[in-house]
Amino acid sequence: MRCIYCGYEDSKVIDSRSADEGRTIRRRRECFSCNKRFTTYETIEDTPVLVVKANGTRQTFDAQKIKNGIIKSCEKRPVSMSVIDEIVGAVVKQVYNTMEQEISSKSIGELVMGELKKHDEVAYVRYASVYRSFKDISSFLEELQKMMESKK
Repeated sequence: MRCIYCGYEDSKVIDSRSADEGRTIRRRRECFSCNKRFTTYETIEDTPVLVVKANGTRQTFDAQKIKNGIIKSCEKRPVSMSVIDEIVGAVVKQVYNTMEQEISSKSIGELVMGELKKHDEVAYVRYASVYRSFKDISSFLEELQKMMESKK
């Protein structure tokens, strides 16, 4: 790290502390040349992920929207808030692990359904009914039959 006083390119770290609720590291440094001290901050670089909607518009990825949808599908079901948070965390992790700057809303919906299916099948069907916008009862029945076949 270059010294802000003399421009020398080498310094030693004297003290490191967590800052900004653990999202930043504050480092006190001492220049090897002029012996003056200065502070640097190290932060994680957030690369925003854009969600490409079905109509082609783009918006910033928002985990709260996923959580709200899951909460609605789990209404009056024995799914605790900690499980919902776990599902949201798994989906967010998968979205960011793609290392892509854009992801389709369809892909996110599939990730959510995959996680919901592991925890509660009724909540899964509720989410799928909204996500896949079943037009009639036959399309709804097709989804239920797929679930029954996968259980066998």
